Amino acid sequence: MYEKTKPVPSLNGLRMFESVSRHLNFRLAAEELGVTQSAVAQQIRKLETELGIKLFDRLSRSLQLTSEGRIYIASISRAFDIITEATLQIKPEPRRITLSVTPTFASKWLIPRLPDFLSRNPSLDLQIVATERISNFHLDKVDLAIRYGRPPFGSGLHTELLYQQDIIAVCSPSLLSKMGGRPKNADDLKQFLLLGDTHNFWPEFIQSVIGPASVPSNIGIKFNQTAHAIEAAIAGQGIALTNSFFVEQDIKEGRLTRLYEGSLRGRSDFYIVAPRHRWDGPTRVVGEWLLSFKNGDIQHFE
Repeated sequence: MYEKTKPVPSLNGLRMFESVSRHLNFRLAAEELGVTQSAVAQQIRKLETELGIKLFDRLSRSLQLTSEGRIYIASISRAFDIITEATLQIKPEPRRITLSVTPTFASKWLIPRLPDFLSRNPSLDLQIVATERISNFHLDKVDLAIRYGRPPFGSGLHTELLYQQDIIAVCSPSLLSKMGGRPKNADDLKQFLLLGDTHNFWPEFIQSVIGPASVPSNIGIKFNQTAHAIEAAIAGQGIALTNSFFVEQDIKEGRLTRLYEGSLRGRSDFYIVAPRHRWDGPTRVVGEWLLSFKNGDIQHFE
């Protein structure tokens, strides 16, 4: 024989009672719970009738818990805390992965691709740290990084080549139209404003791609981030040098034009770097997602 279940007030009514007890206001409780004020008041009256006690004193402009209400809410609050704790114990926490990238990589490559990542990996919580500073995997709690350089990056690190650095010259189609066409040689290039950044590739680019020439003196604006030079080029302010993969979409959609077929092979490349002991599970999923754009094989976390 099973013992007959003891009567318990509705969970909906108890939830409304808990909310009203915190706010001492039907309207604020209704806003928190996403219901009407009258629905809250009705549920409280129903609960009071069911219990046979008065839970609130209705004052002219406020509510006040009765002595019975104060006793009851103490136990009800503990009950909801137990339910919340039990739920958190069985519900998996989002798996957070912290990815360190440069600001230019974040704005020109990563951010446009984030919707794809989120749709394929809804269970992963990706935190992005965009900084020029080289993050410390341990002290900064970084799981994965995109680093510009040459390996080896350090003992105990897993390294994957993401992109080789190929520097190209780009400008807006409107600027070319205004200037009468593409600059064919170094002398033609002097008619354009050259946009620079901290890498200062212009002397090498001109010698390697355009032809022997003196160091250019028409670098009129220098930016501390390549992304800003790219945006200035899109705005028609001059010619910028950048990694080809940063402006692939801008060229495809007609915001920028590539000026020369040739490119300058950069001094360093872009690598995915992670502590070797962490190169598994969610960290590896993010790393392989990054590589998928290079390999053409999208992976996602199941």
